[in-house]
Amino acid sequence: MPVIIEDICHKIASNEFEFSKHAVDQSILRRIRVQEMKQAIASGQIIEDYPNDKYGSSCLISGFTLANRPIHIQCSYPSRPLIKIITVYEPDPKLWNDEFQIRRDRNEE
Repeated sequence: MPVIIEDICHKIASNEFEFSKHAVDQSILRRIRVQEMKQAIASGQIIEDYPNDKYGSSCLISGFTLANRPIHIQCSYPSRPLIKIITVYEPDPKLWNDEFQIRRDRNEE
């Protein structure tokens, strides 16, 4: 079953999510507020899919906050009762294209 961004957006907007300890630590370290994460998911799209991840199926969402800050969020599939936010970070422009949706080829550096 393909992961549908609308299903993730609905659960996030309904506060049906939880954070892994890693995501909490990273959001504090990187100064990413919950509201910013929610904004990025609401405007975002799935850019990578990890159906066979060792901790459970997940995907990577790329989106922007209302202040136009790019944020990546790795989260579990929406089939879980609560979506688990696995990690959250501001993507490095050296590693991603201008829209922060495609990894740059290492040979471009």
